[in-house]
Amino acid sequence: MIEKLTSENLSDFIDNYPTKHKYGFLGSETDAILEKFEIDKEKFYTALGVNTCMIIEGEILNYHCDIELALRCVIEDRDKTLDEWD
Repeated sequence: MIEKLTSENLSDFIDNYPTKHKYGFLGSETDAILEKFEIDKEKFYTALGVNTCMIIEGEILNYHCDIELALRCVIEDRDKTLDEWD
């Protein structure tokens, strides 16, 4: 089990996280990750910003790539680059 998210293990963690839906992360799943790894929620949601998402079974679902990018920005203490904007 991963004890700390890093730039090196983030992609593997996201790819193998047991989400309820194959398309991405529900808010509750995202919050569980933020709490487990003590990620600053304000920084995360600022990095996540406005992005493409879907509603499935009445819940908002964020795609894997968007969650990974927002986490990467927080871990690396940086903003999205122009190429990374959705």
